[in-house]
Amino acid sequence: MIFDIQPTNSEDYSETYAGLPVAAPPFDEEEPQPDPGAVAWRLSACEGDEFEEISESFDWFFDNVDTEKVKALVIGEWEDCYDTDSAAIIARLAGNADRLPELRSVFLGAMTWEQSEISWIQQSDVTALLEAYPRLERLEVRGGSGLAFPPVRHESLRVLRVETGGLPAEVVRGIGGSDLPALEHLELWFGVEDYGGDSTVNDCEGILSGQRLPSLRYLGLQNSPFADELAAAVAAAPVVARLEALSLSMGSIGNDGAEALLSGQPLTHLRRLDLHHNYLSDAMAERLPAALPGVEVRLDDRRSREDDWRYVAVSE
Repeated sequence: MIFDIQPTNSEDYSETYAGLPVAAPPFDEEEPQPDPGAVAWRLSACEGDEFEEISESFDWFFDNVDTEKVKALVIGEWEDCYDTDSAAIIARLAGNADRLPELRSVFLGAMTWEQSEISWIQQSDVTALLEAYPRLERLEVRGGSGLAFPPVRHESLRVLRVETGGLPAEVVRGIGGSDLPALEHLELWFGVEDYGGDSTVNDCEGILSGQRLPSLRYLGLQNSPFADELAAAVAAAPVVARLEALSLSMGSIGNDGAEALLSGQPLTHLRRLDLHHNYLSDAMAERLPAALPGVEVRLDDRRSREDDWRYVAVSE
């Protein structure tokens, strides 16, 4: 199964999330409260809003909602998100796991660039959510500053997405060292060194081996300044044979990376190959789809090849 997930760092999930309409408390007195299990609850706080501190938003939620039916949470702004990390939010959720027995989907840090640049969002160790919620199926995180992901085992997680303008190498290695037998969709945005992105292609070894990811069908190694190197590694990676979709989009991939993909293991089994935001020549852009009949090849947002400098789609 390919999950239809194509967000950007301007998406705040104010309308839908995890297939559910989003509900953002508080509600007008005349506005009926929705069925707790039929919506994704958006909790956020900032100066000037009804809730000025994220703790107030959580207080309202736990006091007014039948949380035993809640399936999805979207955590948006919290006060001083560029100075305050997500640790207190994670602790609040983990400490109330018994009150959220049906929770299956969490997005942590759903802020647009107008609310906070992606590199300003302060995260923390998010694996406490996986430990507290063994039935969680979808975890998405925006922001790489302070982010930690030590190796874990989780039996139920199907979607793991990490959007950053700079992804720490330790996080990549931690995910690669995690046992995630149900994971179908893995998406990482690497970003650049200026914003904490010290990852290299070698850090992806655990992911590319696929040994701990037997159910993986979508692999996104995206927003990478070393996309050509990733393409060369992917071309020989054991995990690729079981994929339905592969994305090296949003990064710096050029002709060398595309040539590596075409010269490596067959990719004709894929349903989708996403290389949007690329630095391909006209000739290579024509050659790729021709070499992969039956594969949906996305090559839009081609960048100029006249300058030596290549940039990723999301950094600051």
